[in-house]
Amino acid sequence: MQDVKTYVLAIGEKARAASRLIGRAETAAKNRALLNIADRLEAGERTLVSANAKDLEAGRAKGLDAAMLDRLALSAKSVKAMATGLREVAALPDPVGEITGLAYRPSGIQVGRMRVPLGVIGIIYESRPNVTADAAALCLKSGNACILRGGSEAIHSNQAIADCVRAGLAEAGLPEDAVQLIGTTDRAAVGELLRLEKQVDVIVPRGGKGLIERIMAESRIPVIKHLDGICHVYIDDLADHDKAIRIAMNAKTHRYGVCNAMETLLVAEGIADAILPELAGLLTAKGVELRACPKTLQRLPGAIPATEADWDTEYLAAILSIRVVAGLDEALEHIHRHSSQHTEAIVTEDYTRARRFLREVDSSSVMVNASTRFADGFEYGLGAEIGISTDKLHARGPVGLEGLTTQKFVVLGDGQVRGS
Repeated sequence: MQDVKTYVLAIGEKARAASRLIGRAETAAKNRALLNIADRLEAGERTLVSANAKDLEAGRAKGLDAAMLDRLALSAKSVKAMATGLREVAALPDPVGEITGLAYRPSGIQVGRMRVPLGVIGIIYESRPNVTADAAALCLKSGNACILRGGSEAIHSNQAIADCVRAGLAEAGLPEDAVQLIGTTDRAAVGELLRLEKQVDVIVPRGGKGLIERIMAESRIPVIKHLDGICHVYIDDLADHDKAIRIAMNAKTHRYGVCNAMETLLVAEGIADAILPELAGLLTAKGVELRACPKTLQRLPGAIPATEADWDTEYLAAILSIRVVAGLDEALEHIHRHSSQHTEAIVTEDYTRARRFLREVDSSSVMVNASTRFADGFEYGLGAEIGISTDKLHARGPVGLEGLTTQKFVVLGDGQVRGS
């Protein structure tokens, strides 16, 4: 293979050229490509699982832990799920070309905004081979070219999936270079990709905190990302008891290693005696370790004293920090100081307090009487997501098709010229 810099630059140039073609592709052609890819994935199930077996064997030899191997594994069921996901994206409305807000100005011109692709999207991810299909599908439907750089541990799986993607594109008469996989495991390829500011419009990282921190530090290209998921649930003293129990249990124990799981529980002092013992019993029965503030320890003497660092930790494990607060004001102040601006929820039957929480909490998703686990593109009706953004510019929250587009002003006239 040629040197990494030249190789990655060539991929970037081909992606930029393909972006013009895919950006003007008709919806029907994009949908045909998505359905073709889905068919090819299902038809190539044995090939995909065989390629994945090579990655799993290499992963075991390298000593990858059980959780990593689980994320890496492909089965007939997961191949079917990838194909289903592609068909679901094909069924979604195409955002490209939509014009909104068209209105006449005093001059007689009409001014509106048209939704258009971002251009070329670089996606850097770890472990999960299904991201190759998911990311390609979302970028294709939103009219973007994409450059995929998966982890070295999944190189054979990702290549096999990418082959199906490119074949499906060609069969639909669309440019194969609209989806390209970086085929080298050399870590220098990531650095080269992050320097392609003339070829790539945005970078989307999917992976652990270390990967995202590196990308934030090195990228010359705008990044859509979230760093931590330190999510809070606040149980107000006017909360419904049963709702509070259900929501808190689901937010923490539905899945531990996900970014929208609750990491800190805030409980109003007026309801703490009534709810904490029952909730703590349910949590400990599930094997959750409780780390508690002094007021919580008075009610749960078996808990572990929380340190200041606990309030700023994304555990991604069966560990929960609990703090008893005086009320809504103190809960809002705690969230302001410690939130990663991912997802926060309030449980209350008071409309005024709920509205205040929605208005004052500065996170990408804010919820009333619902589990933080709903912070997900599929659950929000986006069909799928390429990631979650806690940034404030462009996309925020789960990033679906619309988040992979931007808007430009369009002006419709009939010979108008501007006077003095």
